[in-house]
Amino acid sequence: MNEAENRQIARDSLFLLADLRVEGIEGEFRIKVRNLSAGGMMGEGNVRVARGTVVRVNIRNIGWVEGTVAWVQDNRFGVAFRDDIDPRLAREPIARTPESSLDYYMRISTPEPTTDKSALRKI
Repeated sequence: MNEAENRQIARDSLFLLADLRVEGIEGEFRIKVRNLSAGGMMGEGNVRVARGTVVRVNIRNIGWVEGTVAWVQDNRFGVAFRDDIDPRLAREPIARTPESSLDYYMRISTPEPTTDKSALRKI
């Protein structure tokens, strides 16, 4: 596909945080995903990438997706994915595990009650 054909692919504007790995650079960078389509995305963040750089993006409910930086402008950049994705998955609620489905207050560990009067706080 040429650039004109790529612009015709439907893009979904959204605000989503994702992790980015850049080939040749250690570590991960937290970026904002500004729009997402089956074939690519626009990201924004404090990471310096160059056109043609291979990157991997961890997109919510999709996982790690490999792509190539297609363009860069200031702190925004476009990524063309190696394989198409289903961008609708990123909008779905985060998949819950049995542990995460418990209400927050039920997961907080509370100290065992004590009978030692010196450990009690005076009000």
